[in-house]
Amino acid sequence: MSVPFVIVSILYLLGCASLVGAILLQKKRSAGGMGSVAGMGNVTATHVREANRRHAEAKLELLTKIGAVVLAVLAVVLCLI
Repeated sequence: MSVPFVIVSILYLLGCASLVGAILLQKKRSAGGMGSVAGMGNVTATHVREANRRHAEAKLELLTKIGAVVLAVLAVVLCLI
């Protein structure tokens, strides 16, 4: 085996593990939900927490998409080596 093949293989395995982790960290999407119930705590704080959560989920979703593209490229490179 050549050195570039080993390096790309290691990168591919690390990418696979990180992509699986990113997918597992994402929140399961449901068809609907009740949302917040009126009278439960500070409304402003609830909205801030919800906005922060959505921002983190969006970052994780973007990371998953980028990771999938990188893995696809690495798979093609491994086939060509």
